[in-house]
Amino acid sequence: MSEKKLRILLTEGDPAETTAALRELYPESQDGLELTIVSTIPTLIAMLEIVNPEVIFIDLSLAQPDPLEAVHRVHRSAPEVPLIVLADGSDKNCAAQSLSQGALDYLLKGFIDTRTLERVLRAALAHNTLEGLADLLRDSLTGLYVRDGFLTLGKRAMETAKRRKSTLFLLCMRIDNLAALRAEHGPVAVESSLREVAALLAGGFRGTDIVARLGESQFAALAVDAAEPSAPVLCQRLEKRIAMLNRDRGPWGPFELRMSARSWSPKEAMAFSEFLDSVEAGLRLPAIPFIKETASPKKSDAAEKR
Repeated sequence: MSEKKLRILLTEGDPAETTAALRELYPESQDGLELTIVSTIPTLIAMLEIVNPEVIFIDLSLAQPDPLEAVHRVHRSAPEVPLIVLADGSDKNCAAQSLSQGALDYLLKGFIDTRTLERVLRAALAHNTLEGLADLLRDSLTGLYVRDGFLTLGKRAMETAKRRKSTLFLLCMRIDNLAALRAEHGPVAVESSLREVAALLAGGFRGTDIVARLGESQFAALAVDAAEPSAPVLCQRLEKRIAMLNRDRGPWGPFELRMSARSWSPKEAMAFSEFLDSVEAGLRLPAIPFIKETASPKKSDAAEKR
């Protein structure tokens, strides 16, 4: 393991196997571990800002009466920190379900040793490293991920979804009239418009979802574990936000935004890059203008005769 001091926040009942394994893995003489042990989930949540942990362990036996809700609360409080669940053998099904509530992995009591713990910690630290690298791949104008960062995090999200047997939802959006905005109103209007669309898209998704600017006028958002809300609900929400934004746009006029979206499930054998390509392809199709249907005079006459 690394000699760098590792900050771990842990809540564990008896027997304290994880604590013992951590002490063995990080001997106090080497001073490689900063371990904070608490006895309740509320205390753990209260300690998050103080400890600033790199890894969190929670024991389901201390997460009563609703262990899955407790896992969800901890993950919601620190969505960027890898969360490992500890469980008795009788709670294995609950531990497995905790993966859908934000846990990165789970360990069963009676099988926690230094080798198993080292494997789990390596995966957690790799998760942190990947997040850090992706943060370097952000667009300076909007603060969103660029394409490389989106592909990196999207690939990991798909791998996690396969393990959890959950669904992903991907939406791509393009500003079709960006060139016209530049020609008529100049670069200030373009930059402001890009920031507005970025904020609109980010505001329509959860903080744990992944939002990116893929090109000058193109954006994408990946909803992880996307059973709730469903894809149609997300699209309807965005359409309402777009209508409200266009209503208040002022002198630069409304956006012409095109969207393409689809869901993915673990039953589909494709790489994340292929998934992204399939959704982006929808933006390359010719635009279909909205035409209000009216009956022609001949058709109206015929209808009256019938």
